[in-house]
Amino acid sequence: MLSIILISIGALIALLLLAAAIMKKEMSLSSEVIINRSQADVFNYIRHIKNQEHYSKWVMADPNSKIIYTGTDGTVGFKSAWNSQMKNVGVGEQEITKITEGVGYDVILRFEKPFKGISYANASTEALSANQTKVITTFSSTTPFPMNLMSAMMKNMLLKDMNENSANLKKVLESN
Repeated sequence: MLSIILISIGALIALLLLAAAIMKKEMSLSSEVIINRSQADVFNYIRHIKNQEHYSKWVMADPNSKIIYTGTDGTVGFKSAWNSQMKNVGVGEQEITKITEGVGYDVILRFEKPFKGISYANASTEALSANQTKVITTFSSTTPFPMNLMSAMMKNMLLKDMNENSANLKKVLESN
């Protein structure tokens, strides 16, 4: 009986490792929202990382999180480093790596806890009319083997959070 259990556990582990070996290690997600404000207004708001305190689910998750800002917000090189005791917030930083004036920005995210990793995000704006702007937020990451096995579950959670962030951004900008 014990040998059947051990063989079954071994087979399950082998199956999971095989699945992880053939699964994608790269993940890319995108969220869109249409905001009833001009492209200039929207871009000038989102380019400032400190404004994420008002719409980012992740920043707002722990009001006791220690956030340290370095540099000039809204410019390349600006960093926002966070340190939270909450496991789902953790420790890390984001840094603006590129700004396309009037359109969008790119950031690199460096996570320390609960898991080490590097990811990339982009926020871009597109004028649909004089007072209507589409905001597209993308997130991309690579998850090493065998952790990529959890990517499908993580992808769904992250996309839900990204869509919530987009809805919060719309609410904030349309209420001002």
